[in-house]
Amino acid sequence: MNIGIVLYPTFGGSGVVATELGKGLAKEGHKIHFITYSQPTRLDFFNENLFYHEVDFLSYPLFRYPPYELALASKMVDVVIHEKLDLLHVHYAIPHASAAYMAKQILKTKGADVPVITTLHGTDITLVGKDPSFEPVVTFSINESDGITAVSENLKQDTLDHFAIEKDIAVIPNFIDLNRFKKQKRDHFKTAICPNNEKLVVHTSNFRKVKRVEDVVRVFYNLRKSMPVKLLLVGDGPERIKIENLCRELDTCDDTRFLGKIEAVEEVLSVSDLFMMTSEKESFGLAALEAMACEVPVISSNAGGLPELNVDGYSGFLCDVGDIDQMTEKALYILDDKNLPKFKENALNRAKEFEISNILPLYIDYYNFVIENFNARISV
Repeated sequence: MNIGIVLYPTFGGSGVVATELGKGLAKEGHKIHFITYSQPTRLDFFNENLFYHEVDFLSYPLFRYPPYELALASKMVDVVIHEKLDLLHVHYAIPHASAAYMAKQILKTKGADVPVITTLHGTDITLVGKDPSFEPVVTFSINESDGITAVSENLKQDTLDHFAIEKDIAVIPNFIDLNRFKKQKRDHFKTAICPNNEKLVVHTSNFRKVKRVEDVVRVFYNLRKSMPVKLLLVGDGPERIKIENLCRELDTCDDTRFLGKIEAVEEVLSVSDLFMMTSEKESFGLAALEAMACEVPVISSNAGGLPELNVDGYSGFLCDVGDIDQMTEKALYILDDKNLPKFKENALNRAKEFEISNILPLYIDYYNFVIENFNARISV
């Protein structure tokens, strides 16, 4: 197949999943055309089946904000026609689904047509999409897609509950490349951070309010009362200053390190003993899956799609959002030397269920299903 993938080229979950999906498809012999405004962060190797098409848009004084959606639609039209694409797969509804709809209407005037699949990732539905200024466009664009997927059953239900969706939504979960995300021998790194053999807790996110990073810090504060422990905070975002101030207030700064954005996060995870994801909402929890693949058990909230990933009492524990005491209790249980090895083993076993080789065929089957239905419809 000749597939166009539209994505945000950032560290965020949707961009990571879209890029890794494209790379996996390229290895299987499919031609993949990434369409976005800069090279995706995970597009880090050469393959003869991978292509990148940059969306350029005009900076003009009349425009308070550059009209990216229009430029994106134009680029989709160009790539579909000149690369003879079989399918457009757009990740994140806003504005990719609406730009794809516009591109389809333009293509029809040029005697071309192509099916569009929209994959819903989370905040495009649970946060941004619900805003009254976007909801009508989001609903319309999703319904005009030829195929719709969501990364969890919870996100599918959330979409159906809040939008008047008239089509089926297929659930295809996020995945992990176990060739990249695996426990690596980084003893020197662990020794540098934990010179006295302390346990190491880690959290990675974009430090937005929904991630509740302050809960991680408060749990860590409690853990320090019972055992030697260190905390690594990976990522950056609008809540970072608030979190830094909380560390000072709780006097945990000496045992906390802010690492900022790290591309090779698997190296950090490889030396960690416990991953914490305390979000009030997660459509899936890709960062938690990456931790599990590196043999790190997870303490997570029981929100959104996390219960579909983190198996309570097996790969870690699920706790109520904001329940610091419960999270502390479960974290102490996992970090106990007699329990930790089994939880690490279980975390890896759970991650193996989401290995890309298990999920990639689901996408390929869905692509074929959508293309066949589309061709049958337009031939009538």
